[in-house]
Amino acid sequence: MIMIDSYSFGRITVREKTYTSDVIIYPDRVDDSWWRKEGHNLSPEDLEDILQFKPDVLVIGTGSYGVMRVPENLKKAIRDRSIKLFVDKTGNVVEIYNQLEKKEKVVAALHLTC
Repeated sequence: MIMIDSYSFGRITVREKTYTSDVIIYPDRVDDSWWRKEGHNLSPEDLEDILQFKPDVLVIGTGSYGVMRVPENLKKAIRDRSIKLFVDKTGNVVEIYNQLEKKEKVVAALHLTC
């Protein structure tokens, strides 16, 4: 399990290592090379690796100000796979992730800036 130490605009610290690019946090690793097809619009292709991993819970951080959009049809597709979904500003979902990571197979996809 991986706990998030801290988050602030453009920076996240996980296991005492600081990242300055968007990340996907799996139970056993951090992927700091997450780039989205359309920047601030999340698409199914952006989540392919996560969906193949089959988490119980997916938390999506939409940025410090919530700029990244998650379309309703994508939210539905995630829920249709029986994955619990939390979508909110990154600071808010970091707290949710830290509460859930101890008891569920959770993945966090986090936009760190806007």
